Amino acid sequence: MHKILVMNLGSTSTKLAYYEDDNPIAKANIEHPASETKAFVSFMDQDQYRIDYINQFMLKHAVKLEDLDAIVSRGGHTKPLVGGVYQVCPEMLEQQASGLYGSHPCDLGSKIAYALSKQCRAIPLIVDPPITDEFEPVARLSGHPLINRRSSFHALSHKATAKRYARENQKRYEDLNLIVVHLGGGISVAPHKQGRMVDGDNGLEGDGPFSTNRSGALPVGDLARLCFSGQYTYEQIHRMINGQGGLYAYLGESDVRTVSEWAKTDEKARLCLDAMIYQTCKAIGACASVLEGQVDAMLITGGIAHSQEIVDTIRKRCGFIAPIVVYPGENEMESLARGALEGLRDASVIKDFVTFAQQGEEAANHYKYPFPSPAHG
Repeated sequence: MHKILVMNLGSTSTKLAYYEDDNPIAKANIEHPASETKAFVSFMDQDQYRIDYINQFMLKHAVKLEDLDAIVSRGGHTKPLVGGVYQVCPEMLEQQASGLYGSHPCDLGSKIAYALSKQCRAIPLIVDPPITDEFEPVARLSGHPLINRRSSFHALSHKATAKRYARENQKRYEDLNLIVVHLGGGISVAPHKQGRMVDGDNGLEGDGPFSTNRSGALPVGDLARLCFSGQYTYEQIHRMINGQGGLYAYLGESDVRTVSEWAKTDEKARLCLDAMIYQTCKAIGACASVLEGQVDAMLITGGIAHSQEIVDTIRKRCGFIAPIVVYPGENEMESLARGALEGLRDASVIKDFVTFAQQGEEAANHYKYPFPSPAHG
């Protein structure tokens, strides 16, 4: 029997679980109020603060650090990687700490997993990190050689949902064509072609449909004029794109449950909610074209998938594409545990970070400006 500690760090919470093989023995969602975290300059400085809560969780549930076989965390931001299970190493931590590839509390998770593993025999692991990049070459071109489209979205949620659907239908993920829709604080839609996420939207920094607090793709010309109007700093513009965009920008509220209630009587709230769903459906249709109409199923997941109204609207607009299966909430903790368990049962499953990071960087850079040019005689 393998004993696994699972961690998923967010900006205001630490989700923890203890698994024995694939059986969840204990779970907790620890909230971190601003009154506690405001003392930290960066979330990367919160390692001991979070570890104290992790230790309390283990003490409460009689989990001994020395008995663990693996400590697995949601992965962080590094050079591009293909999906899979990776062992945390100093090179990974160095890239995450640099901030060059993105920044999120999940970067702290792998740092903590590595630190805890030094005190025991457990292997520190990550699974399907957010920079998972399986794009096909044609998906990388943006429209200008100075800007490359890159893969950066809810990879863990997407992969977890797709693999769950495959398991429940006695099929291999690698044999299916799927469209996965994650509806949360951010919205991401991606086509999964025979086990690879071959395209997708970077909803974190201005791509795809707008969400509760992210702007999604904005008209580029108007955005450029706004940037050079002299009215806003870079930081203010970035907050408009991520954090203060979407429903929050229109309504001053980012909770879909509240906005849905307002929409019953408020015309503006109704229009904004409808527009968010409308843009999501457009993205689904685009993914169907990527898969040339050969779609086995559309899978909807994330917290907003609890809304029957929103799911019904998506079904009405997109149900002609393929059968729709809904997985409300998150499957991330289970996916992390399953990934770790696969690695413990078969060491060959665990990928070498340094090798795959180099390969991922080379693949992504091949389509950046300037293109490598063939020799002409």
